[in-house]
This record gives sequence, C-alpha cells and structure tokens, in this order.
Amino acid sequence: MSERLKRVAIAIIALLVVAVAPIAIAASNGAGAKPPTASHGPKRTPTPTPTKAPTAPPTTQPTLPPTPAPTPTVAPTGALPFVLAGAGDIASCSSTGDEATATLLDSIAGSVFTLGDNAYSSGTTTEFNTCYGPSWGRTGIKSRTRPAPGNHDYGTAGATGYYGYFGLAAGDPAKGYYAYDAGGWRVYVLNSNCSSIGGCATGSPQEQWLRSDLAANPRSCVLAMWHQPRFSSGSTHGSSTATQALYQALYDFGAEIVLAAHEHNYERFAPQTATGTPDSARGLVEFVVGTGGASHYGFGTPIANSVVRDGTTYGVLRLVLSANSWTFSFLPVAGQTFTDSGSGTCH
Repeated sequence: MSERLKRVAIAIIALLVVAVAPIAIAASNGAGAKPPTASHGPKRTPTPTPTKAPTAPPTTQPTLPPTPAPTPTVAPTGALPFVLAGAGDIASCSSTGDEATATLLDSIAGSVFTLGDNAYSSGTTTEFNTCYGPSWGRTGIKSRTRPAPGNHDYGTAGATGYYGYFGLAAGDPAKGYYAYDAGGWRVYVLNSNCSSIGGCATGSPQEQWLRSDLAANPRSCVLAMWHQPRFSSGSTHGSSTATQALYQALYDFGAEIVLAAHEHNYERFAPQTATGTPDSARGLVEFVVGTGGASHYGFGTPIANSVVRDGTTYGVLRLVLSANSWTFSFLPVAGQTFTDSGSGTCH
C-alpha cells in the first residue's frame, strides 16, 4: 500500500513539474522588462521626424561694378538759332555782282532767301539758266533757297521761268506766297506782284490767307518778305502802298521784321506801323536789301524813320533767328567795306 502511495506521489510531483516549468521559463524571459504603459483612447500614429535637406554649398557671385546713375536729360530751352542769308535784285548776264554775292553765300551756313527780280531782265527760262544758274543757282546755294518773286520775274507771262526754275520751293504758281517754320519763328514769303494774284489789299485772297495763317500758327517771332517795299527812300521806285494791308496784318499779329528789295540799295528802318508812325513797342523793322548784284540805285531825301542807307555796295543780309530774339549783319562782297549790324527782341 505504501508502495502504491509512493507511485502516486511521484506521479503528482511529475505533473506539477510539467505544469510549473513553462511559467518559470516565461518569468525568466521577462525578467527586467519595462511593464507596458496603459493605453488611453485610440492609438496615435507617431509624427515622423522631418529629414533635413542637405545644405548646398554657397554659390560665389561675381562682383559687379556699381551701376552708374543715369545722366539727367536737359530739357531744351528753345529751338536752335535759324540762319537766313540773302538779297534781292540779283542775276544779270551783264553784271558780275551776282557772282560776288554768291561767293559770300558759299561761306554762310543756313537757308538762302531771295527778294525778287532774280533773273534779269524778264525772268525767262534762258535767263534763269544762263544768268542766275552760274551764281546763285549753284547746287550748294539753290538747294537751300526759299525764293520770292519780283516784277522782273513776271516779265514772262505767269512768271513761268521763275516757277519752272525753282519748282516746289516757289510755292503754288497761282499764288506765289507761302509760309514755313524757321526754328521757333514763322516766316512768310509774300507776293507783291498784286495784280497777278488777285490783289494785296484788305480782303484779297493773299491778305485773308496771311491773317488766317497767322492766327492758326501763333508764334512769338514772325518775319515776312516780299519784293516791292512798303517804305523806301530810293530815288527810282520809293515806297509802295500796295503792300500796306499785308504790313498791317503783320503788325496786328505782332510780327518783327519785313524784308524787301526793288530799290537796288540797302536801307534799314526803325520800328514803325503800316502807316509809318514810329512804334518802338510793336512796330516792325523793315530792311530793303536790293544788293544781290544786278546794279546800284541812289537815294532821294531820306523818309521818316530811315536809319541806315547805302547805294554803292553789293552784299547779303545775314539774320540769326533765336528764341525770342534776332541779330542781323549786312555783309559786303570782297573789296567793299560798308556794313551794318544790330539785334532785336520779339514782341
């Protein structure tokens, strides 16, 4: 009986050993481990630590010179001076005076004006080609010429020699008057051959055109030119009232200068009105410059406001038209000494 008990005891011990062994092994494997933390709520996905991008090595920039400050643009204070030079009563195949005055023009820069009676004695095409052409018709002069017609140019019917020779530079052949800008100035080339173009009196087509253009093109400085002078002390032709209405229109709009010829001499007048009244504030200065080379005329008794006169010298008048002012000088041909010069301001 005891033997049986021993066996039972041994069997029970063996069973206990088998049951306890796994627990002992598990306890041995978990010895020293951190107990799990209790979880509260849903499990959160851990935010990954951002990977830092590698820093690129610094790029070395070339050293540039400093940008210079822009030069300020200076606003123009006015139009550049405009130079005009010329005369009237010019070319005759029986005179060398026009060759002498042409030589003066060769050395003067700027535009050339003529004051009529360009080719003697009748302004034919032949006379323009053979008398005017070799002197004032040279390419270096003709290409910069703004002509005005004279009575001798109308010695050929319709002045066809004159208009044919100068072409577009002479304006409309039915009128013979035109205008252009010269720097800041307005220049009027008028036609004093009044009977050939419908008159020059108040209300005539030319006088109305002149007033209309003066109104449409206001300038502080204005110059006009034509052939027969409003005022002259010359003994051959003298003064002409035919152009008084043109002079009056210019006076009304505050013009400065009138150029004329017809008398083959040089004369300058003090500022005056269209009727010859002295007017230093608003009057026009008239020059008679019939010194282009054809011949010379003398003087009678000087008329009112005549300042300077010469009847023996060929030459040209040079004008420098500046903003709000002007200067002039009469230049004699080689071998002659008479001169005249001065200046003025615009109205």
